[in-house]
Amino acid sequence: MSKASVEDIKLASAGLRGQLAEQFADTSTPNIPEDSNILLKHHGSYQQDDRDVRAERTKAKLDKAWSFMIRSKMPGGRISSVQWLIHDELCSKAMGSMRLTNRQGIQLHGVLKGGLKEVIHNVCHSGLSTMGACGDVVRNTMGPAAPLKDAIHADTQKLTEEISQRFLWRSQAYADIWLDGEKIDPEWIKDPEVNPAVRAATKAPEGDDPIYGKVYLPRKFKMAVAIQPCNDVDIYSQDVGFVPHVVNGVVEGYTMTVGGGFGMSHGQLSTRPFLAQPLFYVKRANVVDATEAIVTTQRDHGNRTERKNARMKYTVQTMGIDAFRSEVQRRLPGIETFPAKELHFDSVEDNLGWHEQGDGKLYCGVHISMGRVADAEGKPQYRSCFREIAKTINCPIIVTPNTNLILADIDPADKASVDAILAKHGVVHSDGMTRARKVAHACVALPTCGLALSESERVLPGFMDKIDATLRELGLADEPILFRMTGCPNGCGRPYNADFGFVGRSPNKYAMFVGGSIRGNRLAGLEFKTVLGEDVPAKVRTFLEAFKAERQDGEIFADWFARTRTTGEAPTPEQFHIELAERAAKLAGQKTEAAG
Repeated sequence: MSKASVEDIKLASAGLRGQLAEQFADTSTPNIPEDSNILLKHHGSYQQDDRDVRAERTKAKLDKAWSFMIRSKMPGGRISSVQWLIHDELCSKAMGSMRLTNRQGIQLHGVLKGGLKEVIHNVCHSGLSTMGACGDVVRNTMGPAAPLKDAIHADTQKLTEEISQRFLWRSQAYADIWLDGEKIDPEWIKDPEVNPAVRAATKAPEGDDPIYGKVYLPRKFKMAVAIQPCNDVDIYSQDVGFVPHVVNGVVEGYTMTVGGGFGMSHGQLSTRPFLAQPLFYVKRANVVDATEAIVTTQRDHGNRTERKNARMKYTVQTMGIDAFRSEVQRRLPGIETFPAKELHFDSVEDNLGWHEQGDGKLYCGVHISMGRVADAEGKPQYRSCFREIAKTINCPIIVTPNTNLILADIDPADKASVDAILAKHGVVHSDGMTRARKVAHACVALPTCGLALSESERVLPGFMDKIDATLRELGLADEPILFRMTGCPNGCGRPYNADFGFVGRSPNKYAMFVGGSIRGNRLAGLEFKTVLGEDVPAKVRTFLEAFKAERQDGEIFADWFARTRTTGEAPTPEQFHIELAERAAKLAGQKTEAAG
């Protein structure tokens, strides 16, 4: 469907209402028309089908096995034990599992049409929301996952809630369709600690949405808050990023970055990933207003004729960062902006295992393979494990940007009990894993994503088993190396700034990108246009062998690659791969001679 038709559908939707209420009241069909699916995304849901059975059903002249994905929205990934248990119960309406997302949300896949209203109703009554979790609006606002009890972490979490509050779309349609007209505010709006001025700005007058207008944004819009030196939220991949500047223990203001985004299309040179750029620094009281000026600049200047070029990264590139900054500043009369402060990040990794919070309590980061919370046969019983912890420990839970979980506010006296529950269900928080395994991530892809060209979530663990073996053999188990995979080039798994990124091209075929960074601040380059799935571990091994042979003292993979890939005349990726093997073999021979 063309971008213009999407704009027309939004324009004619009466505040994203369309015919959704009537269509979901009709249980005689398992799906909705595509124009309604476009509107449904803004309510936090996507229509999907089970692609594992699509061919079989087509052959039998049956309709697709339709279902819906529903996404819960929670700023900074925060969720209470009660809210977790509600989502756990809702798994019975889905595929028996929940999927943690790398935007710190929760997805339920496989919800049938007749059950969608009940699921959304229960999510909202838990104190969360699905409103704006998808669609051409501001999505879930990400924040630092570590629950440290200091003024900096408290302020960044408050900012994620203020942003989420300001940019909820204002139509009554959501309440009318899913809640029978009952207006329920998410907990982050009811929190008295949130800036009252932000709350007041959330109340919209009758008529068009004061921020989004009649046609909302040209495309989705993503934001995140990071605390240096931890870049767990991948700030350079975001439309807008926020980094606090602290003076005497208090957050004075934030440096804001703009124009990140990773979606692209294979073979279409007009599409490509971009890293965010520094925009300016603003005092804390003006951050949310400055954010609105950025959002409305994208609303008014974003590309509404070609959807593939509609993200704000293309607006920034087309206007230029200086012109974009001037336009945003024009929309901030009376608010002073300052030059962006220098930023420094070390890693996108989570803090797994046990840590002190700073208030006498503990938190525990638990690795969740690919973010899939399920009780699969022969695997860790994640769902039963966290259900028991939520019921018995009753602790706050945080979804991390790497699709892991943090169990927060644990009394030291309960540490042994938590460990016992984890062990009982075969769940390890991180012990014994390679550092690469702890942070490796894949998007959902098949069988539920309609855009997937190849497998992702279901195959990366197997790839990592072989890569792990290589890492251990080479003595690199503790090296910070980032592996990410997506089933298509849209980049939901953020592969384009990883040390190794694998992007689906067709069944069992991947484009292989190499040369990003564990810090998240550099784009990878396309090393191989097409690699068969079974060849991925061997391709990776060649790079790892050369890294081990050539690294300087203390040099991580990202820095070794940058140093060796850019020296001399730049070879083609194929030539470079051959050279890597030759260099590794030569150095290995030299070491053998020296030992002899």
